[in-house]
Amino acid sequence: MKYQQRQAVAVVLLVTAALAHLAASGPADSRAGGAPPTPEAVPVVAQQNEMHRVVHQLQQRLHELPQDKDSWAKLGASYVELARVTADPTYYAKAEGALKNAGDTGLAAIGMGTLANARHDFPAARDWARKAITALPSSAQAYGVLADALTQLGDDAGAQDAVQKMLDLKPNTASFARASFHFELHGDVDGARDAMTRALTAAATPEEIAFCQYRLGELAFDHNQLDEAAQHYEQGLAARGDDMTLTQGKAKVAVARGEAPVALEAYRKLVARAPLPQYLQEYAELLEANGKAEEAARQYDVLSEQQRLMESQGASDDLAAALVAADRGDGMQALRRAEAEWSRRQSVFVADAMAWALHVNGRDAEALTYSDRANALGWQNATFSYHRGMILAALGRVAEAQEALVQALRLNANFSPLQSLKAGRKLAELRGGR
Repeated sequence: MKYQQRQAVAVVLLVTAALAHLAASGPADSRAGGAPPTPEAVPVVAQQNEMHRVVHQLQQRLHELPQDKDSWAKLGASYVELARVTADPTYYAKAEGALKNAGDTGLAAIGMGTLANARHDFPAARDWARKAITALPSSAQAYGVLADALTQLGDDAGAQDAVQKMLDLKPNTASFARASFHFELHGDVDGARDAMTRALTAAATPEEIAFCQYRLGELAFDHNQLDEAAQHYEQGLAARGDDMTLTQGKAKVAVARGEAPVALEAYRKLVARAPLPQYLQEYAELLEANGKAEEAARQYDVLSEQQRLMESQGASDDLAAALVAADRGDGMQALRRAEAEWSRRQSVFVADAMAWALHVNGRDAEALTYSDRANALGWQNATFSYHRGMILAALGRVAEAQEALVQALRLNANFSPLQSLKAGRKLAELRGGR
């Protein structure tokens, strides 16, 4: 899976979960943060059932006390969480309605910012976060929403300041996790791992433990450390069984180890349960890489439908759509989508998408300028290196192209079920031409 898409899955996870925990405590529970979840592993179905129970409980309270703004905010947060665990974006509209009923409060602003991040409306998320900070200047959660939005908008200095403020206010799992990602974006893998280890040490709930183990697993997987990655995914599942991100991590390891039947079955079950665009794309690529073109085409069709459904609910993701289109050779669609996203935000993620879309359209000189921007922070990202290598190869800069492709495969020889194969073939072709 493309890393920027994976990050989009996780970008709101901790804040959403924190708000949902508050909702799950029940309206009558006055303890700060509410009651923690039980320590046993909770399957996704049980998690969904629990969230539905919380929603019903809040609805009952609001029927009796319709002016209870905090309960409206908690209901909105619960709907955002339901959208995540069910992969059903129709909950976004319900979340927005509930949060609007919560009025002009700091908690409502945090919820609206979290919702905007989930919908990939990062300018709105930034504005809501700033409004929340004005109302709640000591809220680490508000700074978390701001850090997520600014990271995606490409405001590196602003994101760093927001993360530091989080750490100053509350050095907990959420703040250390964001510090970890900031280190990773700047090429400091050791710093990222250390910060995430501290996040795990601070973790107090099964959800937080699972999230930290997932991120540690991703750091290992993204740097060709399969055994370590598998260990983290397993440890995460021990804390929260059947977690979809950790299940996807295990499936990726199976792909990397050449266990195609195991991986295909794991992905089949995963997309049936959580038809998120990034999972559908990965499954389609895996099918295609294993010679199952017709089945892959069906998954790409499902992916297109899911993207349309998300867009109908205000959750458009031109970045992901641009990358899928470019990988499939649809240059016109790829560039249209990438340019639309670039008009809204100029992050390293979108710079890479612009570079790849321009390459597919044969505009490699322009593509290289965007590739330069994509690599400006120093992120050690295999997909970025692959894209850069292919662009350089098209420009006839063979030595530099080989260096970039070697870098991609050295970082992560399994960064994509399909594109990693293409990287290896191109590298062999370039070496054969010497």
